[in-house]
Amino acid sequence: MISTPASTSELLTLCENIAGHSLQELAALAGIKMAKDLRTNKGWIGQLIEWHLGATAGSKPEQDFKHLGIELKTIPIDQFGKVVETTFVCSTPLLNTVGLTWENSNICNKLSQVLWVPVQGERSVPLAQRIVGSGFLWSASKQQAQQLKDDWHELMDKIALGEIESISARDGEVLQLRPKAANGRCLTEAYGKNGDIIKVRPRGFYLKKGFTQSIINQQFDL
Repeated sequence: MISTPASTSELLTLCENIAGHSLQELAALAGIKMAKDLRTNKGWIGQLIEWHLGATAGSKPEQDFKHLGIELKTIPIDQFGKVVETTFVCSTPLLNTVGLTWENSNICNKLSQVLWVPVQGERSVPLAQRIVGSGFLWSASKQQAQQLKDDWHELMDKIALGEIESISARDGEVLQLRPKAANGRCLTEAYGKNGDIIKVRPRGFYLKKGFTQSIINQQFDL
């Protein structure tokens, strides 16, 4: 196992070490079995990158490198630098949200500083042959932070008012709410329209492609 980096510079050095390598090469170095596909191994790439960078948080509701204040996110892009899918940030709290603010929310904490690691994402390229790109650190600009905060308030207000089932992926300018569960049988509790407790699929916060595309464009001058 790679030792947890003690500093940001150590973390970025680990990023440099994996840039340009294929997923098959990185899996072999880690002694991790190569996944056949991502349909049944959705988080496999993220777990592989976590191993090589010494991340310790796993699925805990905290930053991947808590001691550095950094969250790790892989982002699939094509050969032209186009983002190919939305980015999952964290699970969404559906009950007991009184006193919860954007500033003390888990999503705000996770997005305070992100280490983005681009990974080749075209489905036409076999998973084993996909190349890992150059990782980079990002923090939201004042405008980006405001966009995220506004969307969070809009979505959380609807949840609190019992309107969760009316929220679609189209809601929000840069942030969206989507079901996040292994299958439709996974249910959790939320507020219904009449203030009663109903059963719904767990939800997660996702960054829309347009938002992450702007981050990629700025970093790589696209």
